[in-house]
Amino acid sequence: MAAFFSFLGDANRLRILSLLAEKEFCVSDLATILEMSESAVSHQLRNLRIMRLVSYRKQGRRVFYQLHDSHVLHLYQSVAEHIDEKDEIF
Repeated sequence: MAAFFSFLGDANRLRILSLLAEKEFCVSDLATILEMSESAVSHQLRNLRIMRLVSYRKQGRRVFYQLHDSHVLHLYQSVAEHIDEKDEIF
Protein backbone atom coordinates (compact mmCIF):
# COMPACT_ATOMS: atom_id res chain seq x y z
CA MET A 1 0.00 0.00 0.00
CA ALA A 2 2.91 2.35 0.70
CA ALA A 3 4.23 1.81 -2.82
CA PHE A 4 0.78 2.53 -4.25
CA PHE A 5 0.42 5.83 -2.40
CA SER A 6 4.00 6.75 -3.20
CA PHE A 7 3.20 6.19 -6.87
CA LEU A 8 0.26 8.59 -6.54
CA GLY A 9 2.59 11.23 -5.09
CA ASP A 10 3.58 12.35 -8.59
CA ALA A 11 1.91 15.67 -9.48
CA ASN A 12 1.56 14.86 -13.18
CA ARG A 13 -0.14 11.54 -12.47
CA LEU A 14 -2.56 13.26 -10.11
CA ARG A 15 -3.31 15.94 -12.71
CA ILE A 16 -4.11 13.23 -15.24
CA LEU A 17 -6.32 11.36 -12.76
CA SER A 18 -8.16 14.57 -11.86
CA LEU A 19 -9.05 15.16 -15.51
CA LEU A 20 -10.05 11.53 -16.05
CA ALA A 21 -12.27 11.72 -12.96
CA GLU A 22 -14.44 14.09 -15.02
CA LYS A 23 -14.47 12.32 -18.40
CA GLU A 24 -12.34 10.31 -20.80
CA PHE A 25 -9.62 11.96 -22.87
CA CYS A 26 -7.22 11.04 -25.63
CA VAL A 27 -3.47 11.59 -25.23
CA SER A 28 -3.35 14.67 -27.44
CA ASP A 29 -6.15 16.39 -25.49
CA LEU A 30 -4.49 15.58 -22.17
CA ALA A 31 -1.15 16.87 -23.47
CA THR A 32 -2.75 20.15 -24.58
CA ILE A 33 -4.64 20.70 -21.33
CA LEU A 34 -1.66 19.79 -19.13
CA GLU A 35 0.87 21.60 -21.34
CA MET A 36 2.98 18.46 -21.55
CA SER A 37 4.38 16.57 -24.51
CA GLU A 38 2.32 13.67 -25.83
CA SER A 39 5.29 11.42 -25.10
CA ALA A 40 5.34 12.47 -21.43
CA VAL A 41 1.58 11.97 -21.09
CA SER A 42 1.79 8.56 -22.77
CA HIS A 43 4.56 7.56 -20.38
CA GLN A 44 2.46 8.53 -17.35
CA LEU A 45 -0.61 6.79 -18.77
CA ARG A 46 1.40 3.62 -19.32
CA ASN A 47 2.43 3.68 -15.65
CA LEU A 48 -1.14 4.36 -14.57
CA ARG A 49 -2.30 1.38 -16.66
CA ILE A 50 0.29 -0.87 -15.03
CA MET A 51 -1.07 0.15 -11.62
CA ARG A 52 -4.62 -0.53 -12.91
CA LEU A 53 -5.72 3.05 -12.32
CA VAL A 54 -6.69 3.79 -15.92
CA SER A 55 -7.94 1.78 -18.85
CA TYR A 56 -8.42 2.65 -22.49
CA ARG A 57 -10.51 2.08 -25.54
CA LYS A 58 -9.57 2.52 -29.18
CA GLN A 59 -11.71 4.48 -31.60
CA GLY A 60 -10.16 4.38 -35.03
CA ARG A 61 -6.61 5.64 -34.66
CA ARG A 62 -7.28 7.43 -31.38
CA VAL A 63 -6.99 5.93 -27.91
CA PHE A 64 -9.22 7.26 -25.15
CA TYR A 65 -8.35 6.84 -21.48
CA GLN A 66 -10.67 6.70 -18.48
CA LEU A 67 -10.39 5.71 -14.85
CA HIS A 68 -10.17 1.94 -14.59
CA ASP A 69 -13.24 1.48 -12.39
CA SER A 70 -15.42 3.02 -9.71
CA HIS A 71 -12.90 2.15 -6.98
CA VAL A 72 -10.38 4.55 -8.51
CA LEU A 73 -13.00 7.27 -8.84
CA HIS A 74 -14.13 6.81 -5.24
CA LEU A 75 -10.52 6.90 -4.00
CA TYR A 76 -9.89 10.13 -5.90
CA GLN A 77 -13.14 11.72 -4.71
CA SER A 78 -12.55 10.70 -1.08
CA VAL A 79 -9.08 12.23 -1.01
CA ALA A 80 -10.33 15.41 -2.72
CA GLU A 81 -13.17 15.74 -0.19
CA HIS A 82 -10.78 15.18 2.71
CA ILE A 83 -8.44 17.90 1.45
CA ASP A 84 -11.32 20.33 1.00
CA GLU A 85 -12.61 19.83 4.58
CA LYS A 86 -11.97 22.70 6.93
CA ASP A 87 -9.84 21.93 9.94
CA GLU A 88 -11.86 21.73 13.11
CA ILE A 89 -10.56 23.63 16.11
CA PHE A 90 -10.57 21.60 19.30
